[in-house]
Parts: sequence; structure tokens; C-alpha cells
Amino acid sequence: MTRGGAENMVMNYYRAIDRTRVQFDFLLHRDEKSAFEDEIISLGGKIYKIPPITPKNYFLHQKVLNTFFKNHPEYQIVHSHLNALSYFILKASKKRAIPIRIAHSHTSIEPFYKKIFIKNTDLKTTVKDTIQSIIRYKVPKYATHYYSCGIKAGKWLFGSKNKEVTVINNAIDASLFTYDPIKSLKAKKTFNINGKIAIGHVGNFVEAKNHSFIIKIFHELLLIKNNFVLVLVGYGYYGSKIEKEVIALKLEQNICYLGVREDIPNILQAFDLFLFPSLYEGLPVTLIEAQASGLKIIASDTITKEVAITELITFCSLRKSEKEWAELIIKNLEYTRRNTFQEIVDGNYDIFQNSEKLQEFYLNQPTCAESMDL
Repeated sequence: MTRGGAENMVMNYYRAIDRTRVQFDFLLHRDEKSAFEDEIISLGGKIYKIPPITPKNYFLHQKVLNTFFKNHPEYQIVHSHLNALSYFILKASKKRAIPIRIAHSHTSIEPFYKKIFIKNTDLKTTVKDTIQSIIRYKVPKYATHYYSCGIKAGKWLFGSKNKEVTVINNAIDASLFTYDPIKSLKAKKTFNINGKIAIGHVGNFVEAKNHSFIIKIFHELLLIKNNFVLVLVGYGYYGSKIEKEVIALKLEQNICYLGVREDIPNILQAFDLFLFPSLYEGLPVTLIEAQASGLKIIASDTITKEVAITELITFCSLRKSEKEWAELIIKNLEYTRRNTFQEIVDGNYDIFQNSEKLQEFYLNQPTCAESMDL
């Protein structure tokens, strides 16, 4: 439960759902305190922690997981957000005859033969992704329901011929993100970037987000014009290879690193353009938030086109050079930023409408009482 896309999506639904009728409890695969832990407890949720799923402690993880479900027969629904790794959770819950077992896909990993042609891919992560791609075929055997954040993510985890996949939109409270020119100016002053053109990115420093390419694109931008600032939001910058690349290119004075933040709606007000060249994604909630803020977006064409619920997104190939990306950014800077609230609602990404649908699904299961735990 870091501040990542899937985690934020779960919390959006948790905040909006009627918790007098449905309660979320969380089984986490990390020992450290989570970013949302205090909020979860304040909303009435319980938190359980078990060891992470790794080859090193695989047998320990399975033992602890089996013991957990044995000791907690009260749960009638297990909703797993671990993509292909949901296999382990759902297999253990099936052993204990838990009737509703939901596998939820939040990603769409590019095949190995495609990744080798994409710049900045990491061998270690490619191996992990390959393992996930193999394990995913086991998931449908243990799930009773198939959920995904989008069509592409559903096809990746459940197969292209599976017609039983339900798309659960990565919905948001659009009213929090609506563009306000006064708030925008205030945010720029707060982050000391007033008078600068702010190129922004929100995402933890993991390989899929392609930060190395972001840095190279930004370097090309500064060769064209020197009044740009790059604003990075997310976990894992300090001590990373990305920080070393920034230092090597002498970009430290041109980058505003904000770390892990709770005030994303306010930060997006300070951006002038959202840069998102991910290697792969499911359907990123950050791009829904950026559109709700009226931001122009330049994103990689590996991302599903389903995310384009406004005309604000321009897709670009990762095979194009850093200079070509920079030139595309320049071309897209001249626009009138506007209120896109109604477009987000009309696109069915309003959290309140979507949470009611999910709530009714939970409550209408034949084994579930009117008030229950999830």
C-alpha cells in the first residue's frame, strides 16, 4: 500500500463506498508501515501483514498465507490486486472454500520479444516480468470473477478470448482535480517554479515508468529552451541510478523532486504538461487525474488508448528519439487549459458512480450478508 496507481485506485473506492454496508480489510505483503495505514484504520479497516512473495521465502509465504485463511473463515470475498501473483492468494483461499475470489488485473506487460527493442529496459525486471507472464495462465483456474482496469489489462491476465472480464474503471473524485488558474499560480509559487514551464511526472521510480528516458527527453528540451523545469513525484529517487544520471547531465538545478506526496491534485495545478513514457501499464489512474486537471499529456503508445477520455493525450512511440519526444512536447505547449470535470464524469470515471456499482456487486453475492467484511 504505497502511493502507487493500484493502491490509489483501491483507496478511492474505499473512501467512496458505504462502509456501513461493506468494509475493506487489507492483507499486505510487506512488514513496514504502509502509506495509507493510518487512514485505513480510521475508516474502520483491519490490516494484516505477511512476508512478501519471493523465491527466497516462497514456502514460508505459502505457509503463512494458508494459516491466515484457516484462522479467518469469516471472509466471504477475497479481492486480489496482485496481477499474476494473485494466483498464490486465490489458490490458498480456494483451499479454504472462500466462495468469491476476484483476480484484478492492473497491468499489461509487454512480451519479451517486444521489450528487447525498447530503450532503457532492465534485465532483472524483464526476468520478473517474464515470470509473471508465465504464472498468469494459472490465475483463471482459481478465480471465480475476473476484473481489470481496462480491456488491454484484462486480455493480458485472462486471455483474449475470455468474455467474462469485468472492467472496473480507475475512477477518481474529479472535483478535487478541476483546473483553477488561481490555484495554478499559487502552486507554482509554492514550489518555486513561477515563470518556468513545468514538465511533470507522477510515478514511483520503477523500471516500468521509464525515468531514464524522461531525463534524456528533458535534457533535449533544455537544449532547445532553458526555461523548463522537470517536476518528479514518487518514491525512490535518492540513491537511484536516475539520480546519478541527473548528476552526470548536470541537471540538478533544473529538477524539482517532491518525493511521495498526498497533495497530487494541488501539484498537478503547477504542471504545464504531463510526460508519461511508460514501458507498459494497465490503465494508469495518474493519466485520468491529469486529464481531470486539464493537462496536455505526452504518453508512450504502449499504453492502452482506452485511457484517452479527452483529446488531451498525444501518444508517441518509444522507438522515437529523445529529441523527437522533446520536439513533440514543444508543439503541444500552446493550448488553453480548461475545466474538464464533465468529460471525466461522462467518460464514467467518477468515483461515486463507480463505487455504487462495485458495492452492489459485493452485496448481491448469494453467500454475502447485507453487512460484511471484504
